[in-house]
Amino acid sequence: MSLIESEYRAPWWLPGGHLQTIVPAEFMPSPKVDYRREIWDTPDGDIIAVDFSTPEPADIAAPVMVHFHGLEGSSQSHYARKLMAKCAAEGVRGMVVHYRGCGGINNRKPRAYFAGDACELDWIFARVKERYPLSRIYSMAVSLGANNLLFWAGTRGSKAASYVDRMVAVCSPLDLVRSSEVISKGFSRVYELNFVITLKQKALQKAKEYPELFDAERIRKVKRLNEYDDVVTAPMHGFKNALDYWTKCSSLPVLSSVTIPTLLLNARNDPIVGYEILPKVCDVPACMTLEYPDTGGHCGFPQRKYEGSFGYLSKRTFDFCFNGR
Repeated sequence: MSLIESEYRAPWWLPGGHLQTIVPAEFMPSPKVDYRREIWDTPDGDIIAVDFSTPEPADIAAPVMVHFHGLEGSSQSHYARKLMAKCAAEGVRGMVVHYRGCGGINNRKPRAYFAGDACELDWIFARVKERYPLSRIYSMAVSLGANNLLFWAGTRGSKAASYVDRMVAVCSPLDLVRSSEVISKGFSRVYELNFVITLKQKALQKAKEYPELFDAERIRKVKRLNEYDDVVTAPMHGFKNALDYWTKCSSLPVLSSVTIPTLLLNARNDPIVGYEILPKVCDVPACMTLEYPDTGGHCGFPQRKYEGSFGYLSKRTFDFCFNGR
């Protein structure tokens, strides 16, 4: 286990965690990626969308990179496009696994997705391993997806290590309770509101399909993530309330049980996750590398033009997964 000094430095003309979060997502160009989509049937009769970057490698034993997006993200998110473009350029089989209801499709079941859905990752990685038995399998996830990946690895231990060779968790809200406090204050409320808007739209659609399971009036009144998780996420996925959900699905308490070589990459100025939750070297297992650059924002990590079109996150993911550093 080690806490390494990060090479990342944000451009001087883009100061602060908010600009370093918003500008890469909304204003900086991301590479165009041509995807091939598959619809996968889940074990419980639902569906998810899985997008493969093209051109795909002809070698059936080519390495596989499985990407999990953040809250309300998709294969079109800037971080996903950069990672998948690099996969296509490097001969790696890149795939973006969308959570239920994401990627522009309405899933069949009333349930959606949540930050500690380890059972979902069980069958996804089992399917990937069965389909590509000769390949080394890697995974990179961001934000909510990163917490989910770490939670799965921590609760599954050696079983998870039988599926995934190395993984990278970026900007993970390791302590969901404390991160919820960060996003609910100051300018960070802007991010919270953006999430709430799309989550409410999906929930209201589900309320039309399953009126006996959803209270549309309560959903319309939701203005904060804790209210949304109280009204929708928690009851739909078997939790008492938002606090119970956040407490039971935080990945921080299970990090010590992770056995997969892992890079935990969080910027200290992340305006959504915060920095006080970041674990110390003594809190994590020997297989985990910690990287906490002072700058980068939330899943932003903007770079100057000459530093590469694939972005820092893609470069760092490949360095850790394929070069072991």
